Amino acid sequence: MCRHLVEVSSGRGSGRVPARSFFTAPRYPRRMPNSTTVIAQEPRICFLASPAPDAQAACEELTRRHGDHAPAEADVLVPLGGDGFMLQALHRYASLGKPFYGMKLGTVGFLMNHFRGDGLVGRLHAAEPAVLHPLEMVAESESGASVGSLAYNEVSLLRQTRQAAHVAIELNGQVRLDELICDGVLVATAAGSTAYNFSAQGPILPLGAGVIALTPIAAFRPRRWRGAVLLADTEVKFRVLDPYKRPVSATADSHEVRDVVEVTIRESRDRSVTLMFDPDHRLEERMLAEQFTSG
Repeated sequence: MCRHLVEVSSGRGSGRVPARSFFTAPRYPRRMPNSTTVIAQEPRICFLASPAPDAQAACEELTRRHGDHAPAEADVLVPLGGDGFMLQALHRYASLGKPFYGMKLGTVGFLMNHFRGDGLVGRLHAAEPAVLHPLEMVAESESGASVGSLAYNEVSLLRQTRQAAHVAIELNGQVRLDELICDGVLVATAAGSTAYNFSAQGPILPLGAGVIALTPIAAFRPRRWRGAVLLADTEVKFRVLDPYKRPVSATADSHEVRDVVEVTIRESRDRSVTLMFDPDHRLEERMLAEQFTSG
């Protein structure tokens, strides 16, 4: 059987940190980004497959052809599934410092390459790297708990009840918006800007531009506020103004914290992950094409 992420969890690199000093004392092995990624001539490959039958079948076939190695011993990790499965793999194994080459066998595959059963080693040698930096989130809850988490796509705040959320926004310690009345608000990375952020009418950001997106979700007041594009080193702080009457949750990718009162977010500069893409399927080209696609 091919690996399921739940079967190989070691508790490291999952993207969740209960430490109160997440920004100053991270518990993740740090990896500085490299401009190039070299794949061995005969690479040791670790295949990770989503539970979907197609992904499992593809994983069995690829394992027969290329063998399979434990994540820590592999030269490259190959997730088989959709974007959601890729995000799970990144949260679980990014701390190993290995490149990821995903192949789409799911419903959404923006972070994946097209699946083909043959020619994998040649594709790995020809693939081009894209270095991504996650967002670091620290959420303070009503109970006084402080929870840290990473997000490769976005951190989103959402109302928990029928009541609209009331949120104040600070940038680098300065209040920029006294009160945003909305269904929610999010901060997205460049790679994540084509996901929830784009659906909420936020901008698509170019990779390597050193910016993040701050985007409201169904803003009621200020009605015409569309958000902002911020420098990546901006520290964004959300304060929930009436957390008891108008409770709000915070979600970093798929890790949700309920009943938050304050959430601090910034892009990490000393944590990174490398995704690899076929030359004719580069992430930058797909981000550009997304802006000229209707429907």
